Amino acid sequence: MPEGYLPLFVFLIVALLFPVVLLWAAALVRPSTPGQVKHEAYECGIEAASNARGRYTVRFYIISILFVIFDVETVFLFPWAVRYRQLGWFGIGEIGVFLLILVAGYIWAWQKRALEWV
Repeated sequence: MPEGYLPLFVFLIVALLFPVVLLWAAALVRPSTPGQVKHEAYECGIEAASNARGRYTVRFYIISILFVIFDVETVFLFPWAVRYRQLGWFGIGEIGVFLLILVAGYIWAWQKRALEWV
């Protein structure tokens, strides 16, 4: 075995043993008093009203994804606003196409009634 790989293997062994040793040491030190109260969900001192694994409608996910898409897409306006003078008319055309695509997606989502909560 070439001696150039020895530090790599030492690092790999340390990287694998470090979390195992720490978890083992924590298990030895921590107090272990399981009980019914410790296994319940904590909601500000109030008993849980329902199961945490409730179902959500698909509309909730559609609205959240649309929000993320439109929110992240508008973040791309900031670098353009910082450099719009250096970009000239080409930059204005680029951002115009970008906003046109963004507005077209918004209109499409509106026509599909994806933005209505109820």
